[in-house]
Amino acid sequence: MNHSQPTPTEDSLSHKVIEAVAQERGTEPEDLPETLHNVVDTDALDALFAGQGSRSGLVTFRFCEYTVTVTGDGDVTLEE
Repeated sequence: MNHSQPTPTEDSLSHKVIEAVAQERGTEPEDLPETLHNVVDTDALDALFAGQGSRSGLVTFRFCEYTVTVTGDGDVTLEE
């Protein structure tokens, strides 16, 4: 199922989330069954930890059957 979604820049956290989930599922990002922007405000996610240096905090949400955690350091972890 192919959904249209805004294309995040390659260095954005939202792009990192999409790539991580697609890799974990063994599929291409455009073939994911749902779109990230329908789950979380991708502009807000990218802006939250934007800038130089590490930031504290984290955001957790569900996406494509995974619990996704994004930290201020830009780490993305997935849990089923």
